[in-house]
Amino acid sequence: MAKSYDVIVIGAGPGGMTAALYASRANLSVLMLDRGIYGGQMNNTAEVENYPGFKSILGPELGEKMYASATQFGAEYGYGTVNAIEIQGDMKLVHTDEGDFEARSIIIATGSEHKKIGIPGEDEFSGRGVSYCAVCDGAFFKNKEVVVIGGGDSAIEEGLYLTQLASKVTVIHRRDELRAQKILQDRAFANDKMTFIWNAQVTTIEGDDKKVTGVTYVDKTTGETKEVAASGVFIYVGIDPMTSAFDDLGILTNAGWIKTDDHMATRIPGIYAIGDVREKDLRQITTAVGDGGIAGQEVFKYLQSI
Repeated sequence: MAKSYDVIVIGAGPGGMTAALYASRANLSVLMLDRGIYGGQMNNTAEVENYPGFKSILGPELGEKMYASATQFGAEYGYGTVNAIEIQGDMKLVHTDEGDFEARSIIIATGSEHKKIGIPGEDEFSGRGVSYCAVCDGAFFKNKEVVVIGGGDSAIEEGLYLTQLASKVTVIHRRDELRAQKILQDRAFANDKMTFIWNAQVTTIEGDDKKVTGVTYVDKTTGETKEVAASGVFIYVGIDPMTSAFDDLGILTNAGWIKTDDHMATRIPGIYAIGDVREKDLRQITTAVGDGGIAGQEVFKYLQSI
């Protein structure tokens, strides 16, 4: 028999841990499931400077503090990669590679992951100059030169954000025109701090023993190899939601995100989604925590009603 809980939270990032805190504090039995260590992407963040209550805190340290809060009222933590959710009346059966678990409600907090370009230096300098979030890391590059790789809405929006901090923002795009909305293009072209390199394929992120120093790219028109000096490299070639395990539930958009209402509820009663896995604009620790608090309270209301 699968062990049964009131709530299973799938994912133990900031949103999942907050949901577990709220649900367990309401005297519900809670299991947090994650395929790795709690904390999610915070474990790959060197410093967090935009989380209220801390001027600056290491990502893993913030994860530890959140975990201590999340488990103080009895929420359990377990490892396991979720493969599918099976609806059995009012119960939900969660199939994982570590066995099956049963719950009356589910909170999906599996997050998303940035697409990588898969070039030398990308993984090596992650957190040391390579970033996928200007809002998170832009403040580390005040009055420095940075490179943005990409040409869509996210690349140009984040590039414009970076112009408030960096001394120069160089956008490198593999095509000869941007894919971003025209209004964003107009703002970018009018910004004196932004420059553009067209028809370019970035091949290497360069650095020394400590940090990024620039990028090497191939000019696709001439075939020449060139370099751009930079202290930071921001990569925006897309984001993928981590939702493949939920394909059969009918709760995903065409792009794979989970659509919810303002109460974090999906179209299936008793199944909620929070944080970066949702169809939303801003994906930050603070917004995930907010989602988690709402969902933790909503599952209590839901369970009281059945």
